[in-house]
Amino acid sequence: MTQTAERRPGEDTIPLPEAFDAGVYFIGRIRTPWPGRWDCPKNGLQTDAVCTLVLDPAYTPGLQNLSGASHLIVLYWMDEAARDIIRQRPRHADGSRGTFSLRSPARPNPIALSVVENLGIDGVHVRVRGLDCRDGTPLLDIKPYYASTDSRPDATVERAGAD
Repeated sequence: MTQTAERRPGEDTIPLPEAFDAGVYFIGRIRTPWPGRWDCPKNGLQTDAVCTLVLDPAYTPGLQNLSGASHLIVLYWMDEAARDIIRQRPRHADGSRGTFSLRSPARPNPIALSVVENLGIDGVHVRVRGLDCRDGTPLLDIKPYYASTDSRPDATVERAGAD
């Protein structure tokens, strides 16, 4: 990240390591109707916009047999997110929360995940519905969503708990 992120009262930062532990390959870019991060919906369920995953041509063979999946897991890199905030203060909260208790893009490794509806594949383009990222976001991976193993209907998140 090259720009300084907004800091709110109650947020804490940490020094980041000098070197990375691993590397990633961006397999393409995501085309959305949102030019900037503040234009994006808070989550993919807040929009019906059709977005397009545009793969680099070398990765196109990896789409074989994906058309049979009604839904996909899309992993993407939130490249404009702060990476040094370890305790955040969400706008809607009255106090700070640990980064790992939030779905915020601000985190040491700004990897985002969305379950999206697969609307069709044409060459290097995968049309989907259910994303929440800005136009041009780097694409990390695409996986089929399996309701039989990926859904956890009994999962809960207790927001009232404070440490």
